[in-house]
Amino acid sequence: MPIDNELRTLAEEAIVYAFPLYEMSRMRAATSPQRTDIAGEAPKPRRWCNVFTHARQLLGAGKSRVVTPNNDTLYTNAWLDLGDGPLVIDVPDTAGRYYVLGLLDFYTNPFAHIGQRLTGTAARSFLVTPPGWRGEVPAAFREAGSHVEAPTRWLWVIGRILVDGPQDVPAVNALQDGFIVRTLGDWQAGKASSMPKHFGPACDPKAPLSAEHFAAQVNRALRENPPPARDAGLIARFAALGLGPDADALDDTQRSVLQDALDAVLPRLRGAQSGSTAPSGWVQMPLVEGSFGDDHLARALVALKYIGMLESREATYPLAWNDASGRKLNGSGRYTLRFAPGTLPPVEAFWSLTMYDSRDYMLVDNPIDRYAIGDRTPDLRRDADGGLTLHIQHARPEGEAAQANWLPAPAGDFYLCLRAYVPREEMLDGRYALPALVRTGEAA
Repeated sequence: MPIDNELRTLAEEAIVYAFPLYEMSRMRAATSPQRTDIAGEAPKPRRWCNVFTHARQLLGAGKSRVVTPNNDTLYTNAWLDLGDGPLVIDVPDTAGRYYVLGLLDFYTNPFAHIGQRLTGTAARSFLVTPPGWRGEVPAAFREAGSHVEAPTRWLWVIGRILVDGPQDVPAVNALQDGFIVRTLGDWQAGKASSMPKHFGPACDPKAPLSAEHFAAQVNRALRENPPPARDAGLIARFAALGLGPDADALDDTQRSVLQDALDAVLPRLRGAQSGSTAPSGWVQMPLVEGSFGDDHLARALVALKYIGMLESREATYPLAWNDASGRKLNGSGRYTLRFAPGTLPPVEAFWSLTMYDSRDYMLVDNPIDRYAIGDRTPDLRRDADGGLTLHIQHARPEGEAAQANWLPAPAGDFYLCLRAYVPREEMLDGRYALPALVRTGEAA
């Protein structure tokens, strides 16, 4: 049966709206810890939530499930299910060390942040309450910032703790053990910990993205995490596609139109660039607040390429896919990035420049195990005038100074991410401009 254009257009709109829900479902299944099967029971695809898990080593090539990962921090993550009531997050004293817990609702809005910028680095406890909760807030959580009201039942907490090189990893591992999730009841009873909760993800994170798989994940997500009231009309229209909290199995027409929309929309999203491109070739990401609001396209783009992104005041991530002449960055060229004296990125915490392969948005394997370079990289060589020139190329550059300042690139296409943690206002409002990436020659 022919499918009319109006239904096709609606399906493409629905894919853009709902893709973050699908991706959160997939990431929950891929990154939550697997439950150990109980003796005598048949194996079950169960996983744990309401418990922190930790990356114990800095990420290298092939070590991440999250696209555009960083090499500056250790990740400390938790999936929280508030379906049984409030939870308490305990954080340790990091003694001034930068850390942040970014809280994402199930629509990928970075709605809250715990850490150095907003809540300090002392040991504290934070109450996280589910949507619509009307219980009494204990006195310990009435201090500013101590009570986090969640927009959705399920949350993803993505923590980052600064690591100053491999030798600093053991100290950060010890801090990670101080991040704890407890039920409010266990906290009130003085219990030091709570039993994690197990759940069935009902999602194969490696399954091909078919219409059936997409609809199953989105519909479950909508049931467990109702959208904001302003989206009710939109969700009602999506019912014609078999999408919605009460939707049944897809019929042939719905399956066909959704598959066509997936096949059309996702390549467009992968090829799209977010933000504005400066003459220097840098793409400044749009300012992200605690919510994407009604900008469903920006939300979908971030979910596809940069899921787990913090709000801009916590960190901003200018990207470079092309050099100053507009030519695509590729290992066939040699590039420099020169910061004149006094023009390093203006930040309150730290900055780094990280290399990624354009094919998979992942870190690049290289002979010196350097995935990022920045203000904490030891033994960088300054220019004669006090400036700093970074060398970006596939082959090892000539000269000691260039080698000290070398960020290795892959042989093919690549992109760069400049991470600025706790950026100053001039980096967010456009007054500060990153220098141009200059192609200085061809690879040998």
